[in-house]
Amino acid sequence: MSTSPIPQLSPLQTSTGQTLYEQVAERIQALIREGTLEPGDRLPSVRQLKQQLSVSMSTVLEAYRLLEDRGFIMARPQSGYYVKTTALALPNEPSQSMPTPQVRPVDISLMLRLLRMDLSPETIHLGAAVPGLEHFPINTLNRLMGQVMRNNPMAVHTYKTVPGCEPLRREVAKRMLNAGCSITPDQIVVTAGATEACYIALRTVTQPGDTVVIESPAYYAVLEAMNSLGLNVLELPTHPRDGISLSALQSALEHQPVAACMLVSNFSNPIGSCMGDRNKKALVDLLNQHDVPLIDDDVYGDLNFEGSRPKAIKAFDTEGRVIYCSSVSKTLSPGLRVGWCIPGRYQQQVEHMKVVVSHMTATAPQLAVAAFFANGGYDRHLRNLRRAYQQQMNRMLQAILDYFPAETRVTRPSGGHVLWVEIPGGFDALELFEDAIQYHISIAPGPMFSASNGYRNCFRLNTGLPWSDAIDQAMKTLGDLAKKQLARTILASSP
Repeated sequence: MSTSPIPQLSPLQTSTGQTLYEQVAERIQALIREGTLEPGDRLPSVRQLKQQLSVSMSTVLEAYRLLEDRGFIMARPQSGYYVKTTALALPNEPSQSMPTPQVRPVDISLMLRLLRMDLSPETIHLGAAVPGLEHFPINTLNRLMGQVMRNNPMAVHTYKTVPGCEPLRREVAKRMLNAGCSITPDQIVVTAGATEACYIALRTVTQPGDTVVIESPAYYAVLEAMNSLGLNVLELPTHPRDGISLSALQSALEHQPVAACMLVSNFSNPIGSCMGDRNKKALVDLLNQHDVPLIDDDVYGDLNFEGSRPKAIKAFDTEGRVIYCSSVSKTLSPGLRVGWCIPGRYQQQVEHMKVVVSHMTATAPQLAVAAFFANGGYDRHLRNLRRAYQQQMNRMLQAILDYFPAETRVTRPSGGHVLWVEIPGGFDALELFEDAIQYHISIAPGPMFSASNGYRNCFRLNTGLPWSDAIDQAMKTLGDLAKKQLARTILASSP
């Protein structure tokens, strides 16, 4: 990866009253504020900046440490220094959600209508949380798929064991170490993506009429699954950074029967929250006390922007109550439909349910993914993907700042590729959805993410697509439409 270019800096002055390292820090800080250096960009190496400014390496190091302390840059081991995401001047964040504390069935009628409307190939799909295929190693995966078919001409066309191909389960077990989990291949069940894993998990631990606790807002596909299974949901307050409210969960568990809890704990969809380790452990302890299973969808867990990959809740599971679900759909290929489930104490029931639902997952994609994991290219691919997602998210945050109403609030995820936008003042996301479709732009309005069609003044945006002039123009159009809608609302409410 190349270092972001910066202009030639003039010589430092010795009579300014500032130390040399403070002057260096001010120069770099000014470049960040002016936008010459963007969030996610790598800074010049210590040696490069030493030569350009004719200062000592210790001066450059002190300058970089000062910028770290000020929150403008961060160090990545064996990689260098980078501009932090939080160096952006960002809109305010939404506050913690406050859904109605009421058990209710899931209404998906509006969701289905909205999904049907967003089908045109001309549409700029800012609503669907799909990554751009340009980010994926398509040629390598196609080559591996061909190799798998040639090397296993008969095996890829026969039924295999229900848990899935052993080479893939072995590689997944190795990768789970990064999530803080010590898992054996025998504890893994391969599924057709994380959606099937979550559906099977729900069928395993619930019966029609049961109540499941979910974060709010929640991923609409989870709501669809619960609707199909005849389940009731209890939506709980959720913070855009820290995730579900544990105090609200404790109260729910103490006052009504709950069959299961279902979360996306790392960079959740749609609000991007990521629970800290302390909260994850407290969550597991609380569910153990009440003998309630947890289904954790960790499909975004590998997409952290900074630092280490966050631990999975499964890392704190001491009694096997956590059913872990994930896939490669957001990191490698959504079309291969390769996911997995780690059922814990529910292993036998999940394997049986897998037989009922689909019997097995296709062999060739499993082996292709296993080969990609095994050849060492996945970690390199993840580094590039994380950087791309972070840069695209930053561009969209900047576009919201530039084009949207001043009162707009937006989440600040530290991973993944979705943003949750909230506009107060009588704003209607369903109206914006209808208006935007006329310009061939799609968004995901807030009511899609609530069992009761709430969050009418909110919508989700996908940041997984490579930034382009078309997306920038689409964001400007959305901002203009939102401003016009608010203006009409104000005019209508005037005496």
